[in-house]
Amino acid sequence: MVDLTTTLIHHPYTPPEGFAAPQPGVFKASTVIFPNVAAMRNFEWKDKTAYTYGLHGTPTTYTLEERLCTLEGGLQCLLLPSGLAAIANVALSLLRTGDEVLIPDNAYGPNKALAEGELKAWGITHQFYDPMNPQDLAARISPQTRLVWLEAAGSVTLEFPDLCELVRVCKARGVLTALDNTWGAGLAFAPFDLLPGVSPALGVDISVHALTKYPSGGGDVLMGSVITRDASLHMKLQLTHMRLGLGVGANDVEAVLRALPSMALRYRAHDEATRQLAAWCQTRAEFAQVLHPALPDSPGHKHWRDLCSSGLGRAAGLFSVIFHPRYSQHQIDAFCDSLKLFKLGYSWGGPMSLVVPYDLASMRSGWPTHLKPGTLVRFSVGLEAVADLQIDLSQALQTSLI
Repeated sequence: MVDLTTTLIHHPYTPPEGFAAPQPGVFKASTVIFPNVAAMRNFEWKDKTAYTYGLHGTPTTYTLEERLCTLEGGLQCLLLPSGLAAIANVALSLLRTGDEVLIPDNAYGPNKALAEGELKAWGITHQFYDPMNPQDLAARISPQTRLVWLEAAGSVTLEFPDLCELVRVCKARGVLTALDNTWGAGLAFAPFDLLPGVSPALGVDISVHALTKYPSGGGDVLMGSVITRDASLHMKLQLTHMRLGLGVGANDVEAVLRALPSMALRYRAHDEATRQLAAWCQTRAEFAQVLHPALPDSPGHKHWRDLCSSGLGRAAGLFSVIFHPRYSQHQIDAFCDSLKLFKLGYSWGGPMSLVVPYDLASMRSGWPTHLKPGTLVRFSVGLEAVADLQIDLSQALQTSLI
């Protein structure tokens, strides 16, 4: 007679097939069981036709990957532990000693830090280009340039570049493009089909997305994705992903899968509230400039309008203000500390509104000519009532800037 302990581990029961529910099942596994030795030798995970090891995919991760491809218009997807890990996976896959990467000067700070740190130490050079000037990008591309990063809108300052022209410049020179599409989220515009209806399609080669933000929506998940349309390019990225042992937790995947159906609704709500607050801030004398792509006088507004109006015409949930130079850093810090609903914290895309003051001069190669002098503060607008958020901003201005 088999011992009870052994029976519990090797129990013969298998639940019947045919169960269906709104949310897919959550499969947690490191070990994957093979039916026989031939299967163990022949099963292939790279094309998602089978399962071999938890790190290489489960029904849960495959499901999220396919849904993200649908969201952004790609054909292949990799999941990573964070948005920054997704950026690093691209760099480590495509760059070698002697190569060069070009990064917009207003890019996500950790992307620039990666270039200045690990990539530089490995003999990979970099340049920061002006994303608002395609000619500057064209002038910087050299025979050593292997990758150009794009970002729309720019991190913190939210300039919107002429993304189509930047892609054209790179394609004309045979250089790969990777877009940090966290802001657009697959909803503001289609990264692989920037001009719908135009043939041949104009798009980026790689779309990187911090799923930490809008796809998660709860401020409680760290995850990233790398999406492509080219099978050979995807294989390069996939093999680096495999060799580095990168994986994501099943419960985190479940959380993103649960949040995806409401993503478009939340993105719209974030966007509408942000536009109202940004417009209100334009009426306040404390601010020398308000930065939001949908505002007519915000840098790159025309590029945003031309690119995004063909889709949902959305502009995410971020806006920044530049305080008038007459205010000291102490006063601006006091303003941020005085806010009650806007909490001090990094990231964005969750239900709670956030605020961060930035030392912009330390983050750029030089002060951008399209920005007025002063101190920048970025807001991430959550899902609170707009009226309450406006009252919070008003009270903080009145109590701190005296």
